[in-house]
Amino acid sequence: MDIEFADRVKRLPPYLFAEIEKLIKEKKAQGVDLISLSIGDPDLPPPQFVIDALKEEAANPKNHNYSFSQGEPDFRQAVAEWYKKRFHADLTQDQVVALLGSKEGIANVARAFVNPGDKVLVPDPAYPVYANGSTILCDGLPEAMPLLEKNGFKPDFDAVKAKKAKMMFLNYPNNPTAAVAPLEFLRESVEFARRHHLILCHDAAYNEMSYDGYRAPSLMQVEGGKEVGIEYHSFSKTFNMTGWRVAFALGNRQILSGLGAVKANLDSGVFEAIQEAGMAALLGPQEELEEVRRIYTRRRNVLVEGLQRAGFQVEKPQATFYVWVPLPAGIRSVDFCARLLQEAAIVSTPGVGFGSYGEGFIRFTLTVSEARLQEAVERIRELQI
Repeated sequence: MDIEFADRVKRLPPYLFAEIEKLIKEKKAQGVDLISLSIGDPDLPPPQFVIDALKEEAANPKNHNYSFSQGEPDFRQAVAEWYKKRFHADLTQDQVVALLGSKEGIANVARAFVNPGDKVLVPDPAYPVYANGSTILCDGLPEAMPLLEKNGFKPDFDAVKAKKAKMMFLNYPNNPTAAVAPLEFLRESVEFARRHHLILCHDAAYNEMSYDGYRAPSLMQVEGGKEVGIEYHSFSKTFNMTGWRVAFALGNRQILSGLGAVKANLDSGVFEAIQEAGMAALLGPQEELEEVRRIYTRRRNVLVEGLQRAGFQVEKPQATFYVWVPLPAGIRSVDFCARLLQEAAIVSTPGVGFGSYGEGFIRFTLTVSEARLQEAVERIRELQI
């Protein structure tokens, strides 16, 4: 029987991280001592008090029924309280929707608003889900907003082609470039969205992963932010809970209502015990987050300073657990990553995998120990780039 994929699936490029995972499995099966600096999956555990909360709540029979697809009221209230404390942003629980990971919410929001042929403004380079899951799979047309080094890896709104666009995605602190954006940039984004009647979706998954005293701002701090957009935040990176699949979106009620309508027809809510543990994470002690930041700061310093000694012109990022490394002129990112894999047993991510404007860069993650990062640096130096 010959089964044909739908056209929207045929238009999808290969999913970058699925290909990387395949390579990792192949090399491990060969017994190679791989150092994987490719996929942003924290190696650190969640805070112990969050794990303890999950154990306790999982033992409670009341938490094993279906939960509301938009999230339990107590969970949504806890999110609003955390945003008030962290960003001084006034939100109510009806401005919050729980998600089965932010990836789900990013993909599903376009189902509510993007019609076939509508344009969606997506950064380039960027997390592939903006262009693929949220645009192509909704029969929309991705319109690239180049993130150039000369602009601090932020879009030049004067050059963005917004005609016939319905939605815009932004992501700061940024994956893959690790760029940060000041509050003034978010104000410009709100004004741009308002001027062009765009739904603004800001992915703030890395807001709490910041270093050297930097604290990332929120779209919800900007006047008009709640009128034109929504913001995504995830427990995955902040609390090292990637496998738990819990996140939230908040902001404009009408946008969230559309997202909620899609979710009500596609999924049930996050497991209630996980929502309870998420509440514990948000409202509990935050000292362990500071320790996580210190760990990543030390790792960042080991990797970046080692790369600098090896001749790379790379700067220390202020946020995320990524290091965006410019390559010497004329070297393709796929070729360099292949050389790292074959000659140094290091898995990295080619910049072009995040979009055409990512060519000339590779991305490393900080999700291994300092000792392994030091080993990676030594292997790279032996390559004599």
